[in-house]
Amino acid sequence: MQVADPEPFRQSDIMDPARAVAFLATLGRTDNVAAGDPLPPFFHQLYFWEARPPGELGRDGPPHPGLGPIPDTGLPRRMWAGGRLKFHAPLIAGRPAQKTTTLDKTARKQGRTGPLAFVTLRHNITQGGQPRVTEWQDLVYRNDPAPGSTRPAPPAAPQDEDLREDARFDTTMLFRYSALTFNGHRIHYDLDYARDVEGYDGLVTHGPLLAQLLMLLAERKLGRLRTFSFRATAPLMHHETAQLCWKSDGTLWVRGPGGRLCMTAQAQ
Repeated sequence: MQVADPEPFRQSDIMDPARAVAFLATLGRTDNVAAGDPLPPFFHQLYFWEARPPGELGRDGPPHPGLGPIPDTGLPRRMWAGGRLKFHAPLIAGRPAQKTTTLDKTARKQGRTGPLAFVTLRHNITQGGQPRVTEWQDLVYRNDPAPGSTRPAPPAAPQDEDLREDARFDTTMLFRYSALTFNGHRIHYDLDYARDVEGYDGLVTHGPLLAQLLMLLAERKLGRLRTFSFRATAPLMHHETAQLCWKSDGTLWVRGPGGRLCMTAQAQ
């Protein structure tokens, strides 16, 4: 898929500690974050909102492709497929930071359910003139499901973890995470849309929320993270309990009901 390289998309934001505290509360934690404290890994998702008026949003809620660094693929359904992160140094709460987003690569393939378009964005985040985070964000676009079609069988999750923790989700948590990340994607809060248009069995738990939980687990086991990569393999619904799984080599995954694999990850 050939597209003209758009101009870098630049944003600035202050790492408001109150937003981090609100997210920790959403996760059921009582930690306090004050100005000058380091933010946990991946908390930059709470900042650098791309606030666009309603007329610039796509049918599914996110900004319409083609208005920023994401090209218009002509395919209506968007999914966050995975990503890779390098943590150079922690972001510090209460201080301004800058984010530059560029289009890294695009590709188009024919999948089992129709055409797929892959878009990778690179986000460079700095604070005080120093690099803090480099992130590669992988997005995939596809058509709506055909009437009466069935989803491909998801892969089975490993069963050899050294540690597992249950993670539960509900509509309130998904709403709060969408609000804190300014994510208008309707599959996370509009049940009729998620079910009737995109063919899901419920509201979809955000892929980056699952990745965030795995990152926090990895940080508890390894200390400050240097790198983290993740890939979504099957959706998890809001009414389902997941198991966050950890192995001592830094491998992690999310196991859904029935033993299906919802996400894989690797931490260092």
